[in-house]
Amino acid sequence: MKSLYLDIFSGISGDMLIGALIDLGVDAQKLARELKKLKLEGYHLHVARKHRSGIAGVKFDVHLAGAHDHEHPHPHDHHHPRGQEHEHHHSDYHDEHGQEHDHHRTFAEIKNLIMGSKLSPWVKRKSVAVFHRIAEAEGKIHGMSPAKVHFHEVGAVDSIVDIVGACIGLEMLGKPRVLAAPVVEGVGWVKCAHGRFPIPAPATLAILGARGIGVTQCDEPHELVTPTGAALLAEFAETFAPMSELIAETIGFGLGTRENKTRPNVLRAVLGQETKDQRLRSKRASVGGWDWETDRVAVLETNLDDSHGEILGHFVETALAAGALEVFHTPVQMKKNRPGVLLTVLCEEAEADRFSELILRETSAFGVRRTLAERRKLRREFATVKTRHGAVTVKLGKLNGRVVQAAPEFESCKKLAARANVPLKQIYEATKQAIKLKS
Repeated sequence: MKSLYLDIFSGISGDMLIGALIDLGVDAQKLARELKKLKLEGYHLHVARKHRSGIAGVKFDVHLAGAHDHEHPHPHDHHHPRGQEHEHHHSDYHDEHGQEHDHHRTFAEIKNLIMGSKLSPWVKRKSVAVFHRIAEAEGKIHGMSPAKVHFHEVGAVDSIVDIVGACIGLEMLGKPRVLAAPVVEGVGWVKCAHGRFPIPAPATLAILGARGIGVTQCDEPHELVTPTGAALLAEFAETFAPMSELIAETIGFGLGTRENKTRPNVLRAVLGQETKDQRLRSKRASVGGWDWETDRVAVLETNLDDSHGEILGHFVETALAAGALEVFHTPVQMKKNRPGVLLTVLCEEAEADRFSELILRETSAFGVRRTLAERRKLRREFATVKTRHGAVTVKLGKLNGRVVQAAPEFESCKKLAARANVPLKQIYEATKQAIKLKS
């Protein structure tokens, strides 16, 4: 798996992230075609190569119907001096002329729009998760349920495009592991419908705080991190630290609109391999190394002594359908010698909060233990072996170039058993014998 490092020394917004992804190689026309699956009207996209402080990169803009087509066509452009007032996703929104807009969408309506589209399941799930982070933050600020938070319709169009577009772009890059630099925010004030607020904007601070992400301010007298940018970071970034042993294979720059005073208004995105994994892959056993693959996962655990078997079974199905890597429960003895189960969920590190919430909502748990675990995995390949009944796909696990594990693929065996009208176990036995002969 590749790693994408977001060097947010000059902040992040949704449009800057999409610009950086396009500069990394995402096909802008394919991105636009995917966005059309939303059936969202009233906008068109503009992608251009420009410069900020001498840095060449991609400027991504959403042109809204009726907006003036000039250098700053993106009404919520997060680095335009007046842009922040368009970044607050609640019903008390006014435009730059002080006119109130009556039309709006709730978070529930935006969710239905996304989930009802023909986008991929991953893009749908991630897009809704990003919007949910914004809705939760705005809900807390304004004292209302996230589902009732209103997104102004014009603002929602470009916000939807930014958020869904960023998720599409990440999928087009192969869903890399996302890492980020420490969050740096500017100083000064932003204009909201309720008056002026100090930077960071209320929603930005709430979104980052909910994920436990620290914020450090610098001397740039403008907003650098927008609520949309904060929500994308909170959803995707696994760590927030300086770059460490990353081999840069491709570098992209997403441009903001404004010329900053203290730093280029750009988001640098670095796509590559982390060298710790690279070194492990390149070492040979003769020098004490292994070429296995490594990654990190979150391990979520909770002890339950009052859950029905039906509820546990339902939870396992729900969590796996939601993208958990593994879900299982183990019989344990609890306090006062009561029998219980240890429920365990393995998931991607960035998904730990989402699955913790799922455990707390769907089971009788009052708490969840979370640890991070490093995995060592054999390099996997697939091959085909011939049996007297037909061909079967097998999974091979290699270490330092040698096959150390081989296993028949269940679905392949199942299909062959049905086609040959023989017991499944017979196909398994024949496949294992074919593996032995081939090795």
